[in-house]
Amino acid sequence: MASKVLSQRDGDQLLRAAAELLAAGRSATASHETAAVIHDLDLLSKPDRVLTLTRSPGHNRAGRPGVLVHSADLPARHVTVIYGMPVTTVARTVVDLARTLEFRAGVATADSALHRKLVTKAELQAVLTECSRWHWSQRAAEVVSFADGLSESVLESLARVVFRDCGLPPPELQVWVGGAEAAGRVDFLWPEFRTIAEVDGRMKYSDPSRAVRQLDRDRQLRDAGYEVVHFTWQHITENAGYVNSATRRAFERGTRAPRPAA
Repeated sequence: MASKVLSQRDGDQLLRAAAELLAAGRSATASHETAAVIHDLDLLSKPDRVLTLTRSPGHNRAGRPGVLVHSADLPARHVTVIYGMPVTTVARTVVDLARTLEFRAGVATADSALHRKLVTKAELQAVLTECSRWHWSQRAAEVVSFADGLSESVLESLARVVFRDCGLPPPELQVWVGGAEAAGRVDFLWPEFRTIAEVDGRMKYSDPSRAVRQLDRDRQLRDAGYEVVHFTWQHITENAGYVNSATRRAFERGTRAPRPAA
């Protein structure tokens, strides 16, 4: 963590967290969204002002303006020290957020932690077991079960949630496809339907050379007998109906299409 390059906003939040923890003494630990920022985990939306701390039951939960204080048991094994501050471990942070945030936001953070190898499924399961009687623990269990370290971005995590919510079968993630000479690694593949889905951030469209390479790769994939659909951030976050219908139409085309000659 010491080598992390902080943004101005993250740096400001760390300074505020350090000041609040100093004022709270040993009774408080940085947790939830604040811990996620300190661990450099992805958040669906980063808080600009609110700091999140946890105190063990029996301590005063009152916080100063801009500070949200949770009350929960904090075993020593759930706490680490970063930048001299007590912070919930990555595993505890992921489970706390999976309990308190909506499902897709919990998945985005859990995928991030797994992808960066900051935590394992076994470590998450161990924290879940200890927190099984807490509020919203079942939601956290669903997040952990669904989480996948092969997701490489928040957009890919959200796409997987949309596919699930639309009743689509789970795709394979980060697969090399394209015949004898692979055209590239694709975000999502449904091999039984010969269908590929790619999720595209704004950068892909802002760079003309990348757009041209993408078009060439799509041609290679289609020549190899695959249907290819692309979804933007707006599609995934605002138009699940389009994602569902476009994917199912691709399934139909992929199922009917003749296989290319070997």
